[in-house]
Parts: sequence; structure tokens; C-alpha cells
Amino acid sequence: MSAFVTDAGDSGLPLTGERTIPGLAEENYWFRRHEVVYRRLLDLCAGREVLEAGCGEGYGADLIASVARRVVAVDYDEATVAHVQARYPRVTMLAGNLAALPLPDASADVVVNFQVIEHLWDQPQFVAECARVLRPGGLLLMSTPNRITFSPGRDTPINPFHTRELNAAELAELLTGGGFQMRSMSGVFHGSGLVAMDERHGGSIIDAQIERALADAAWSDDLLADVAAVRCEDFALLDEGERDIDDSLDLVAIAVRV
Repeated sequence: MSAFVTDAGDSGLPLTGERTIPGLAEENYWFRRHEVVYRRLLDLCAGREVLEAGCGEGYGADLIASVARRVVAVDYDEATVAHVQARYPRVTMLAGNLAALPLPDASADVVVNFQVIEHLWDQPQFVAECARVLRPGGLLLMSTPNRITFSPGRDTPINPFHTRELNAAELAELLTGGGFQMRSMSGVFHGSGLVAMDERHGGSIIDAQIERALADAAWSDDLLADVAAVRCEDFALLDEGERDIDDSLDLVAIAVRV
């Protein structure tokens, strides 16, 4: 969401609003909010052939490569492809369109797709491609902003790079209609430390960041300090039985190719 911050951080890639990057203080909240899902689902990739469809900066694919047998990453952006090839040598990087994945049928054990589906114009076609490249019984791991809390009360996404956002029921319907069986639906929530930050920043540390980005305004020292201090451990990933998933920040689906 920090679309007006264009520094490259540690990654060497500019921040465009389409991806998050490591090493940039103003982007740290969003980076950690994405990172927690990689870390919590990492064990599902251990010893397996993994495709990350839409890898962005590549930090997640490299993290997966620390436990997987092999990681292939796909992205359409030429600068991103070159960056990942140079920075993360244990990731096999391919340029490609997610609507026509450049992999053979039944060639992957796991497909990872975090914070990407909301950017795609033809979401059912992408899900069909995931089913095609997965072996029977393979896993699709997907995260996406929860439409209910990310763009509340809007008919169109607040983020100009998003085409269609989903709630939990819509995400489950998309996956089951594309050849998958749901294994679980979880949600990302603020833990106690982030709840305290919400209280310090007018009720929402998210809104405090967005307001400054939209106004292209300077960050206050206290907001920047809090955002820079966020850790992935400050987020909670909770199942449907623990919290109402419709209240979550992000949705996290695990689905099995049938």
C-alpha cells in the first residue's frame, strides 16, 4: 500500500505498490504481514518440488528454497526476473504469464501464491493452471487480502493494482470450482503488540500509513518507529474455529488438487 514510497530498500527493486520489498522502514509492516504466512506454511514445502507463481522480489521463494527439494519461481516482470536470478541463486527463475504457466502438467508438489490472485484479471484461469501443474494430491497455498476488511464498503478495490478482491467464501468457491478440495481457511490478525500500535495511532496503524501515502505526507517519528519495529511474530494466523475469518486482514487457504 506504500505506493508513493519509491526507494529500493535492500532489494535493489523500486517499490511500486504491486509488491512488497525487504529493508525499507516505511514498508516493514506490509513486508512482515506477508512474511508471516511464508514462515507459518514453510513446513508444507519441506522436501517437495515447489512452484511460486508470482514471486515478486523473491525473498519468499528463497526462504522456501531453504527447505524444499527444488523451487521454481515465475513472474512476468523482466526486471524482477533478472533481480531474482542475480540475488537468489538457489531459486530457478522463469519469466511467464500466470494464465499460462511455463511448466509441464503434473510437475509440482506445491504451488505457492501469496498476495497475487487479487492482481489477476482471469482468476479462474489461473486456478485451472495451478491444478494442471500440480500432481494429484498436491497442495495450493494461497493468501490474499480479505475484501471485507481491506476495501470495506467499496465496490472496487482501494488498491489500484488490484483487479478483484475476495472474501473467504468467494475464495473457497474459486478454488473448489477449479478442481481443488479445501483443507483449511485461516486468517491473519493483529497480535497484542499491533493492537497496542493501533491504539497509539488513532485506532488503526494501517489507516495511519495509508493516509500519509495518499497525501504524500511526511511520516511522524513515532509512526515510522512503530512500523519499523513490526516483526512477523506480531501477527497471528488463526483458524476458523479460533476467530471469525471475515474479521481477518488476509485470507490464507490450503487446498488439495483432486
